Amino acid sequence: MAKVAFTAGRINGFKCQPDKAQAFLWDSTAAGLGLRATPAGKPAYIFQAVYQGKDIRLTIGGPDVWSIPQAQEKVRQLHRRIDEGKDPRSLKSEAVAQSKAALQETQLATAQAVTAGEVWAVYVEERRPHWGDRHYRDHIAKVAPGGIPSKRGTRGRGVTVAGPLHSLMAMPLRDLTAPVIEAWAALEAKTRPTSARLGWRMLKVFLGWCEEQPAYAALMPTKNPAKTKKARESLGKAGVKSDSLQREQLTVWFDAVRKIGNPAIAAYLQILLLTGARAGEVLALRWDDVNTKWKGLTIKDKVEGVRVIPATPYVLHLLAGLPRRNEWVFASPSSKSGHISEPSLPHTTACKVAGVDALSLHGLRRSFKSLTEWLEVPAGVVAQLMGHKPSATAEKHYTVRPLDLLRVHHEKIEAWILEQASVTFDAAVEPGKLRVVQAA
Repeated sequence: MAKVAFTAGRINGFKCQPDKAQAFLWDSTAAGLGLRATPAGKPAYIFQAVYQGKDIRLTIGGPDVWSIPQAQEKVRQLHRRIDEGKDPRSLKSEAVAQSKAALQETQLATAQAVTAGEVWAVYVEERRPHWGDRHYRDHIAKVAPGGIPSKRGTRGRGVTVAGPLHSLMAMPLRDLTAPVIEAWAALEAKTRPTSARLGWRMLKVFLGWCEEQPAYAALMPTKNPAKTKKARESLGKAGVKSDSLQREQLTVWFDAVRKIGNPAIAAYLQILLLTGARAGEVLALRWDDVNTKWKGLTIKDKVEGVRVIPATPYVLHLLAGLPRRNEWVFASPSSKSGHISEPSLPHTTACKVAGVDALSLHGLRRSFKSLTEWLEVPAGVVAQLMGHKPSATAEKHYTVRPLDLLRVHHEKIEAWILEQASVTFDAAVEPGKLRVVQAA
């Protein structure tokens, strides 16, 4: 096997004859270094030696990538492995393993540096299709940095206040430990326990989601760090709310609400009381959800997805009096969403005029349920109208009430509420042409 000193000229000029399968040129400087060529393929440096009594051959690479000195040094490295009793063929696999290990270390370091806010953004976008608009907006608001000029919700500062979870978002996700969250809960509970309580519940679900994601699971402790007794005790329990309209307050409440200057808000508040629906469900009504032929309202239900309730005579009257500015029933040309926002302030003002204290929008839903007790309406009917989950086996599996059966009870409820409020109208007249009369 003739050997020559490898030079650039000899390497570039080496060819394989067309009548041969392959040809070799061997280096006299580095033992075991050769150049292999074929008629069709590109030449490549090879290493040939004896390992444990057997001939072995490895491909190093082409002359276009490896210089002669680099190929010679590679051969010497492989010989040293043989002298150490190591298989030179394992060098490549070891290099791959080292490369993978280095990549994993880099990925781990990157993952450990990721902030809670970055992961929160991923979480919100992934879960958004499964949430309602209000739930999504709550998740944005609880981590908002604040500092936006506003006339409302600023505690007199003129700019919005940062959300209760904002202070945690800049921290690396791996640093959201139980002691950190407990200290956060104790601090937030001093100034805004209600908002912090909601933020804490969101945080628990978020961290539970992180535990299930391969990209973040390694950063999480074995137990959800937000689920601690100390954090729960710091934030306390939400008080049981009992605000609702009494029967004797209906007259003054209706009188004050119907005098609100914005017809959409006035109609919205009355429909809240007369349907028992959630505030956001009524706001989300589109004109396509109002079926005047079959007299039904399609409600976007957070529990069942959708439910259909009767459109009672007075409710249809209120809807017929609203202008159709866009797709939304309770439209607002000045609102970004296209519909009015939850009108807590106008309602609070109307309640003050009526002498009714501390009645929230959700209190109107509570009022609907409470007022039905005067009529002894079946509890299952009220639950179905309000969108509550059935509470008994018979309700879950055996009771199916069609819209017309619900209508019998719902119209009875509406008529009784309006009677107690001293509001009368001719229900037989076409909606929109009803003559509403306030009794003296």
